[in-house]
Amino acid sequence: MEKFTLINKARSRIKVFEPFEDSPKNFSKINAILISYGCVFKRSIKPVMKGSRVESIEKARNEYKKLLEEGWEKTCKFNSFF
Repeated sequence: MEKFTLINKARSRIKVFEPFEDSPKNFSKINAILISYGCVFKRSIKPVMKGSRVESIEKARNEYKKLLEEGWEKTCKFNSFF
């Protein structure tokens, strides 16, 4: 599973969805998703991350789907910062 970054319509908020491993020994088994969220003040600088939380895969999928329906878009612009 790879990392996904979404940005809102106003280009002011981002959310990063990435796999969360409980222990370093079980790389093949992912039970949860780490969702980090933050603000973008200027497009050319690193976003300010406000926090993160761990959700089940099902809840993370539902949130991801809801954000896409609200008009959030996938982006890879900020991947170099994470």
